[in-house]
Amino acid sequence: MTGPRETEISRQVAFYGGAFGAILPFIVFVTGVIIISLSGAPDERGFWPVLILALGIGLLLAKDKNAFSITVIDGMSQQIVMIMITAWMLASIIGVLMTITGFVEALIWVSAHLNLNGTGFVITTFIICCIVSLSTGSSFATILICSPLLYPVGGLLGAHLPTLAGAIIGGATFGDFIAPISDTTIASALSQNAEIGATVRSRLKYIIPAVAVALVCYFLSASLSEGALPHEGMGLTGDPKGLPMLLVPALIIALFLRGNHLLHSLLLGLMFGVVLGLSLGLLSLDKLISLDLENVTAQSFIIDGINRAVGISFFTILLMGMVATLQASGLLNRLVNFATKHSKTKKHAEAWISGTVGAAVLLTTHSIVAILMVGEFANKTGHIIGIDPKRRANLLSLVVCVFPFLLPYFIPVILMANMTSSGEEFGIPPVTPLQVGLYNFVSWALLAMIFLVVILGFGRKSDSKAANNGAED
Repeated sequence: MTGPRETEISRQVAFYGGAFGAILPFIVFVTGVIIISLSGAPDERGFWPVLILALGIGLLLAKDKNAFSITVIDGMSQQIVMIMITAWMLASIIGVLMTITGFVEALIWVSAHLNLNGTGFVITTFIICCIVSLSTGSSFATILICSPLLYPVGGLLGAHLPTLAGAIIGGATFGDFIAPISDTTIASALSQNAEIGATVRSRLKYIIPAVAVALVCYFLSASLSEGALPHEGMGLTGDPKGLPMLLVPALIIALFLRGNHLLHSLLLGLMFGVVLGLSLGLLSLDKLISLDLENVTAQSFIIDGINRAVGISFFTILLMGMVATLQASGLLNRLVNFATKHSKTKKHAEAWISGTVGAAVLLTTHSIVAILMVGEFANKTGHIIGIDPKRRANLLSLVVCVFPFLLPYFIPVILMANMTSSGEEFGIPPVTPLQVGLYNFVSWALLAMIFLVVILGFGRKSDSKAANNGAED
């Protein structure tokens, strides 16, 4: 599937203080996000006031207030932003559907029948979370769905808790990188004009070694640190009734790999899931829609799914408006020109792309915004040097699947740490954000893969077969 590229921000906006004036709103934003994140912000809603403040500072520093305002609106209304919001909304609805129809309970049932100990359960947890993240395409949904069920059970079985938490977020990272319906996959591919199905297939050579290394690390970490079994025989048994719901993500993934449009694949998958759930008795009509006439409200799992996507959607809209002002300042164009002059080989260009998106994700604390922010830069630089669009997309995804899943002030890590409080009612202590990141062996393996890809050129020849004629190494 191909889609629209990021809208070119052609308007120029000058700032008092030059480059520092253009960057200052981001400094304010990052500082505020770090403070709020380390204080335990529950979701992106806590960042909205910081973004409004940063936009206000940008307005005051802009020499032409009208041009600044129009640029912000242009950035917010880019078509690719609407594509991402649609993906979050529909993927979130599907995630809720999979939960209420017993998908995770069915996977736990399979695990329970294998008579797993603490170490075995950590490995199984990682596999389950990989399946869930591949199915839903959402790292957030995977953490929210799996943590409340798998973390307490693993604790009761004596699993090493930081390793268990790392296995959950590691599985979430897996789907974020490789799932065809992942927002990271979609944003990176569309921003580089790469076909999604082909891009996913080209990522197998990166993710398979990373997962293999992670599995070994999870086994060693869990087995060397496994605790005593505190409650023999306790734990959830699960229910196999939800196993047929695996057909829903299978259909969505098949449609994506065939090149169907995002909306087509997700909507058809959702409709199929509703029909399947109703026909199997896994989904009741009142979950689909129910009316509370007394309070003049409606309830539905679809409403719940959309509500889950509200925080990240408005966060992205506001931040993309601010990103557009940075583009309009001309800093990125200067960076493209500088990188083009100093990137005489594909190796140099790939290092610039990786380094720039790495700086962007650290600056914005948001994977998709970082991809959208650097997408045009990677597109121009990579096209001039002759780097295949799929490889450019893979470089972007590799980087943004590392830092947000390792550093303790990023939302996925904070969310995972907060979700480990689900074990407290069973006497199982939570883990800290720092521990979560340290034990996410998938992201550590992907970090090593970045060095192999950029420095040693791993996969460059195979990715270049479909590339246009460009500069040679």
